Amino acid sequence: MHKRSFTYLLGTQTMSNAADILYIMALVSLVFHETDSIFSSVLVPLLRMGAQMISGFLAPLILARFQLPFILFASQFGQLAFFALLLGHLWSAGTSPVWVLVFTLVAAMSFLDGWTTPARNALIPRLASGEGLMRANSLVSVSDQTVQLAGWGLSGVLVAMLGSEKTLLVAVGLYMVAMIFTSLIRDPLEGKAHYLLQPGTRVRSGDSLASTSPAQLEDTQYGPESESPVLPPKRKKEILREGWSLIGASRRLKALIFMDMIDLLGGSVWVGAFTLAFAQQVLHKSEAWWGYINAAYFAGAIGGGIIVLACVKYLQRRLLPAMLAGMACYGLLTAWYALNTLPPLTLLIVLLMGLPAEMSVVSRRTMMQMSVSVHDLPKVLSAQATLTSMTFCISLLLMGWIADHLGIVNLYLFSALLTLIAVIYGIFSRHALSMSLTAPIAASSE
Repeated sequence: MHKRSFTYLLGTQTMSNAADILYIMALVSLVFHETDSIFSSVLVPLLRMGAQMISGFLAPLILARFQLPFILFASQFGQLAFFALLLGHLWSAGTSPVWVLVFTLVAAMSFLDGWTTPARNALIPRLASGEGLMRANSLVSVSDQTVQLAGWGLSGVLVAMLGSEKTLLVAVGLYMVAMIFTSLIRDPLEGKAHYLLQPGTRVRSGDSLASTSPAQLEDTQYGPESESPVLPPKRKKEILREGWSLIGASRRLKALIFMDMIDLLGGSVWVGAFTLAFAQQVLHKSEAWWGYINAAYFAGAIGGGIIVLACVKYLQRRLLPAMLAGMACYGLLTAWYALNTLPPLTLLIVLLMGLPAEMSVVSRRTMMQMSVSVHDLPKVLSAQATLTSMTFCISLLLMGWIADHLGIVNLYLFSALLTLIAVIYGIFSRHALSMSLTAPIAASSE
């Protein structure tokens, strides 16, 4: 593992995630306070998701031209610039901001942020290999969950103590620290083109990305001391289609992404509005229990991530069983959560969800990274990010309709059913999924 660059990557991800949470919480509070409109407040997360979906679709054009660390740096620099404009406008406008401008700047920041996830996840296999790859994914997951747990709780306290405007200043500081960390990241393949040398140049059959270092991959795909390949210019439409074509040409990638989409379709049930409704309608508890459930969920995820990290050697050789077992246990626990009416037991169930959820997520992410060459991975992850954003938007609408018409208990039962359907699909697709552990695709195998 390239420890120094990975440490900087982990640091920049932690700082930027914390800044995102702070600015969203402060901005939503400010919008609601000034407009007294729930709809206006909802526009902030809705605009973020929509802009990130568009950004994910267009990301291959950026990924094809620039190095991954530069993309991360440019994205964060642009977000900081737009955020400074937003902060300046809010201060100068006082109690009468131009909300169209505010929402436009939020959308612009979110558009740039849409590049960071595929770039980060594509950079991880370049910085880690073998057992280090799953360990790196586990560390990133633990970091994400820790920031979520601490961030949403502390951000509310900061907004209450400092006010929205001063909390936004804290977010500016975090964005600046994240940008400094990003400037120190080095890509082991830097200086090499993002495409394979020629369509016929592939990773040797039987070689595994999991056991091949980035330097070995570089020599395998380019030859030692080779010059950057000169390729004919590609039209924008062709570049945008590449990630989708790679997914369509591989049964492994199609199976992994289809399972991910089915699982994510029910994943929005943990959004605040649904957990709040469950606490009030099923547990007959106050809003405080909404916070307890969220805290237990993230605490379980952190604990689960640490256990996965400790068991990397064992799980690395059993990625497919770990993924399927994790999803199955998570689905069953979700069903138990839906049918339970005892508040203390609810917290225990949510806490127990952490381990299977992390086993599933980390294993699936690692399998995805091992199923395609490091040079094609950014294109595939960009396409996946677009599908993820679209699926989550659909999920919010679908789950909202189910909660209104069928009840909150049936909502969680439906979510559990979707996860179990994904498990069944994975079992029937286990041949294609297990192949991805030993036969990474290069351009468009199969």
